[in-house]
Parts: sequence; C-alpha cells; structure tokens
Amino acid sequence: MDEKLIEEAAEALRSGRLVALPTETVYGLGANALDPEAVARVFEAKGRPRFDPLIVHVANRSAARALAAAWPEAAERLARAFWPGPLTLVLPKGPRIPDLVTAGLPSVALRVPDHPLTLEVLRRAGVPVAAPSANRFGGVSPTSAEHVRAELGEAVDVVVDGGPCRTGVESTVVSLLEDPPRLLRPGGLTVEELEEQVGELLPPPPTAPDDPGGRASPGMLSRHYATRTPLVLAVDERQALSQAEGRRAGLLQVLGPAPAGFAVVEALSPDGDLVEAAAGLFAAMRRLDEAGLELIVARLPPERGLGRAIADRLRRAAAR
Repeated sequence: MDEKLIEEAAEALRSGRLVALPTETVYGLGANALDPEAVARVFEAKGRPRFDPLIVHVANRSAARALAAAWPEAAERLARAFWPGPLTLVLPKGPRIPDLVTAGLPSVALRVPDHPLTLEVLRRAGVPVAAPSANRFGGVSPTSAEHVRAELGEAVDVVVDGGPCRTGVESTVVSLLEDPPRLLRPGGLTVEELEEQVGELLPPPPTAPDDPGGRASPGMLSRHYATRTPLVLAVDERQALSQAEGRRAGLLQVLGPAPAGFAVVEALSPDGDLVEAAAGLFAAMRRLDEAGLELIVARLPPERGLGRAIADRLRRAAAR
C-alpha cells in the first residue's frame, strides 16, 4: 500500500481538493461532502447538472448512521450483509450534509466502498466523501486510472491508482424512504441477493424526462453512460447483423461467441459469465468508441442477476 499517496489523497480531501478514488465498481471523483465549495468543484469538473445528487462514501457503517436522520431495521440488515460493497442506501438526510450534495432533497445516498486503498483514504481523511463517477457527465464510466486521466486531466488534484475495477458497473441503489424498500438503480449487487435479506423490492420508478427535477439517486436519467459513436441495441444475432448492414459497425457481445460481419468485436464473456461481462463492460464500450466506427451494436443479455444492471446501462447509452 502506497502510504505517501494515501496520505496525500487524505490531505487533499481535507483541504477541499478533488481526488479520484478506485472502488470495486468504478472510479469516483471525490470531494469532502461537508464542504460545499469542494462539492461545487466536482460538479464543475464533470459538467454535471446540480439537480443530479451525489453518493456519499464513508469508511464504515457507523459513519453512515451518523449522516442519516433515521436508520430503519432494513438499513441495518442490508449494511451488515453487503458493506463494504456495491450497495448504496438512500435514507433521510441528517443536518450535516449540504443541500448541494443531495440536489436539495431531504434524503442522502450512502455507501461503504469495497476497495482497501479507498477505505484507508476515507479513514485517514476523517470526512465523508461525495463521489460520482470520475468522468465527464453522461459519458462512459471509468474503470481504470488511465480512463480518469484521459477524461478529466488536470481537473483532478490527486489520482489514486488502484488498478482495474473488479465489478465494473456502479452500485445498486435502494431507497429505504418507503416500506417495502424500492430499487432505484440496478447495479453490482443483484436484486436476488437483496431480496434474500429484505423481501421483494418495489420496482424502479418510471424513467422521467430529463428535466431539472430532483432525483433520489444518480444514474436515473434516461440518457447516460453514452458513447460518442451512436449505439443501438439488438436482442439476437439476426437483429444485430441487420442493424450493422452497410456500415462500419462494431459489436458489443455481452454473452456467448460473437458472429462474423462486424469491423470490430468486443466479446465480454464468450463462456456466458455475467460477472466477467459486467467487469469488462465500460472498458469495452470505450475501446469501441475509439475504433473509428459509424455504429456500435450491443447485444442485450438476459435480465437476471448482473444482466439486469448491464441491460440498464446499455439502454441508457442507446437513448436519444
């Protein structure tokens, strides 16, 4: 563990500067969540609209409880089962969190990330850290330090390189503002695992038009995770080939072997492993986006387990 880098990152956060931090999901662009000026720099660096709330990252369950105005039994059960890990809980906001972090909403999104470097930075910094993904707003999320540097450059004061992210899609977000809890965003923790702990979840709310209105969770805009190259969806091989006809097209094949007929192919898991596919999703989208293509065709996976999160990201990337 790089002690000098960890201390540099912790001091940067305490002093109101921006730090890119690795997590098990994606890299985050972090600022002291209790410092509105530092949080404003996150929005500026990303080009992020201020109606989109931020997730607050903390070192442990006790630190999360201290930031929430209420901590229901379901929160304790989920936190004990899945933290540190790819789960964000939306709870009533305590008085310490600035309104800028929560887009003026009376709720706050909290999580304990599962990465040893970032957990140590959080412990040493001694402050909660508001951290959306470390990329320009609406684009493909970064899963390596190289992605962060390419996207944000000198806008980031310190980049903590923790290697590639092992989960590869953002955290699952669950709202505990109602009973039963509601799924807001599918992600790196499956719905099936969550429901083993708290019973059946309410479904996500309908995707609203992308107007300036508060949302309880990031990642709920209809268009997000977007490549510069147009991306379209296909449910099977025949539709994928039809979409690509007559164009220099790339294929994003989530599961199984890829067909011929594409200029570039990214096969995330030829053996059908959704964990492997999720871990490689955003990096593959970036490679296709840099391949000089006219079109990217993405094959949707079955919507079970992590396939639900992968399909969600692809649908939002394809939205126009």
